[in-house]
Amino acid sequence: MYEKVGNILKMAQESNTAAIAFICMDYVMARSVVYAAEATNTPAIVMLYPEHVTIQHTTGFKNHAALVKELANEVKVPIGLHADHDYTYEAIMHTIDSGFESVMMDGSMNDLDTNIALTRKVVLKAHEKGVFVEGEIGHVGLAADSDNHNEDLYTKADAAEKFCREAGVDSLAVSIGNAHGEYKETPHLDIARLEEIHAATSVPLVLHGGSGIPDDQLLVAFSKGINKFNLGTEFLGKYYNAVAEFASENAGNPDPVKIINLPEYAQSKLQPYLEGRMKTLCHF
Repeated sequence: MYEKVGNILKMAQESNTAAIAFICMDYVMARSVVYAAEATNTPAIVMLYPEHVTIQHTTGFKNHAALVKELANEVKVPIGLHADHDYTYEAIMHTIDSGFESVMMDGSMNDLDTNIALTRKVVLKAHEKGVFVEGEIGHVGLAADSDNHNEDLYTKADAAEKFCREAGVDSLAVSIGNAHGEYKETPHLDIARLEEIHAATSVPLVLHGGSGIPDDQLLVAFSKGINKFNLGTEFLGKYYNAVAEFASENAGNPDPVKIINLPEYAQSKLQPYLEGRMKTLCHF
């Protein structure tokens, strides 16, 4: 069933765990997440990265929101819909008008006061429309640049408290040794810093850059206030591998329309992986 992200994160808070938000660039990925959630009876979030619409053109904003809601209502487990990083008021209003009821305003590349002002403007309008807003303080950079080792980018507890209080966000993405993309070496989350941030704030905390962080660290982080966990790079990699396997297995298949079997084949490869992630990490 379709459920608001805020309600799913409240469930996660109450269970001292995290809901996984999976980057889904198309119907195949979204359907795989929804049916893995149903199979494991685990709430999950289907997340769209806006650049997959504006740059890669893998889907559209309106049709993606509609297809996720349709899929969600095919199952009984709670399924949320969220739009990941976007950077301007205008872009986020377009996403909201396209049917998204949970968005992320990322102003983390700015100084604190500018970030607060930009995010606050989004929050005020979004809340008028009943939309949930995630913000970011500190900056979650790129694993390829080893930004997860750059403590200058890490979230500071006092800044997080000020940001949440003045910007009015509903959830907060933090930088504690995590980064986007594929890590060059095993990351090490700053759990002590996470505890300080959690003590200084009251909103659900969000961990970006989930691919490659060891499970034992993730489970500790979930017990210390992380209630939403973003997973993209690893999932996209699994999808690529599934497509490559399909092409290899069908290289000698003379059927001129064999491509129509790709979605079902890919889901058969993706869903077991997704179920494993949910069973291991999510303890609702």
